[in-house]
Amino acid sequence: MDQPLPPDHPGSVKGQRRFAAFRQGLAPYLLSLPAGLWLLLLFIVPLLIMLSITLKTCNPASGACVMTWSWGEFPRVVSLYHAQFVTSLIFAGAATVIDLVISFPIAYWIAFYGGRKKNFFLIMLLVPFFVSFIIRTLVWEFILSDNGIVLHFLKHNHLVPAGFHVLGTGFAVIAGLAYNYLPFTALPIYVALERIDRQVVNAAYDLYANRRVTFMRVIMPLAVPGIFAAFLLTFIPAFGDYVNQEILGGTSNTMIGTVIQNLFLIDSDYAGGASLSVVLLAISLLGIWLYARLLGSRTIEEYL
Repeated sequence: MDQPLPPDHPGSVKGQRRFAAFRQGLAPYLLSLPAGLWLLLLFIVPLLIMLSITLKTCNPASGACVMTWSWGEFPRVVSLYHAQFVTSLIFAGAATVIDLVISFPIAYWIAFYGGRKKNFFLIMLLVPFFVSFIIRTLVWEFILSDNGIVLHFLKHNHLVPAGFHVLGTGFAVIAGLAYNYLPFTALPIYVALERIDRQVVNAAYDLYANRRVTFMRVIMPLAVPGIFAAFLLTFIPAFGDYVNQEILGGTSNTMIGTVIQNLFLIDSDYAGGASLSVVLLAISLLGIWLYARLLGSRTIEEYL
């Protein structure tokens, strides 16, 4: 006569249940394994390599780096390139404010008055940005050039002086940044406005609030998480941008992204370039931390 299996035996009913529960609990980790490996190989490992380079001493002549565990690169590059940091801060901040001013009315109109054509209007907003980033910036260079469509017309009609030019100035860089990063601002704001419960807005009207009061007391507070997310999504990439400055700007308004590119590709100062990159990363993480601190981490998943 067969003896009953112990409760912990894999062939017993209890053992089979435990194995099934283990397999069911393991399934989410197996499904996330490809994404986890992708993140590990293409983000975590390069980030660790960059962090390790900041602690090395590099010879620009040969490009060789030796681990010296020195933290001196951080104060050196910050003091050496503080002017470029300030320039990047001004350019990225101005472009972000411009995008917020332009995007909010557009997103507000689509969310509240777009009706059944909301998706069509959103696609029309994004269609120009299906073109390559470089091509769009080069077209912007043509528009802002002295013989471009705008300045040629203004000079021909004597509306601006003959020697007036925009290309090669900080205004051209700000215009290019604002244009190229407009969708990063418009979409989070639209999502925030679209998520507002219309019954809350109608309740404000029922309580005799006019349109201005409803907008300031109801709509704007509920849209703040989206506005903050739009600010981060626009400011952070614009702060480290170098394409717009290279094509539209001049030598007197170099941004920190151009400095990092030159340190890596021209000067072979890998420790300095990595240190500046870490500083930019720290600024980005600080902005995200402030966002989570002020508005909660759940809204980061919704808008970022």
